[in-house]
Amino acid sequence: MTDRIRGVLAPVLTPFNAQLEPDVPRFIAHCRWLLGHKAGLAVFGTNSEAASITASERMALTDALLEAGLPAGRMMPGTGACALPEAVALSRHASKAGAAGLLVLPPFFFKGVSEEGVFAYYAEIIERVGSGCARIYLYHIPQLTCVPITLSLIERLLRRYPEVIAGAKDSSGDWAHTQAMIDNFAGAGFDVFPASESFLSAALPLGGAGCISATVNVNPAGIHRVFEGWRSAEAPRLQSDADRVRKVFQGPQMIPAMKQVLASWSGDPQWATVRPPLVELDKAAGDRVIAELNAMAFDMQGYPGAR
Repeated sequence: MTDRIRGVLAPVLTPFNAQLEPDVPRFIAHCRWLLGHKAGLAVFGTNSEAASITASERMALTDALLEAGLPAGRMMPGTGACALPEAVALSRHASKAGAAGLLVLPPFFFKGVSEEGVFAYYAEIIERVGSGCARIYLYHIPQLTCVPITLSLIERLLRRYPEVIAGAKDSSGDWAHTQAMIDNFAGAGFDVFPASESFLSAALPLGGAGCISATVNVNPAGIHRVFEGWRSAEAPRLQSDADRVRKVFQGPQMIPAMKQVLASWSGDPQWATVRPPLVELDKAAGDRVIAELNAMAFDMQGYPGAR
């Protein structure tokens, strides 16, 4: 297996063209910029609009990144799906590509499923992919899936598959749950990534592995500075600076807001496109986001086409 991935990762925004198809050149350019600012690539996460992207599109985009020379060892593709065979196909494809890990949602259509059913889902993926399965990171986002990743589930999976189950992304926003994951399992080599950089200063001293945060898409350098500098005298300021940017985007329109910022900074209005059922920000909301960022002298250094 590749080295374990740690640090700051972006659930990479997916650009679409006017026909609402994934735009490969924009996608590669965005990923290359993120890597240049020391961020990893959690492609096909929630903020990638992954639930609106087909399995074949995800695999084609992964192949395009590899063909462009981007390192598989800095990728953690999202491979979860409601249909087990689709999750297996995505996981097998990413594993063969040499991905550092797989970010795997539980099946999210049926609600109130048993822990036994969720365990069976992950077990079937691991068994069917076989000996070449990349490390799996469990994706806890119960406010959307209604299928939680419980501590007892983690314990069972680690006991059965200690070489494959490697960690979790906790998108619950519940610090007590994140801390419980770290406290109970970090000593067993289970890497916990909070889904917000706002938890970095609390998680890293306890053994947290970094963060997988939406706003890494727009502020990779600033968030990486928090990860690198959490022991330094500058740590409170670095955390505060990152939090200020995060607050601009926090809310139900986070994906359209980030895409609007990429459109503005790159001078490329196509970046604002989202795939239905999401809708673009209206002009007034977009102007407010840009104004708030300008007021704090925010800068996306070196972004392709940046003003």
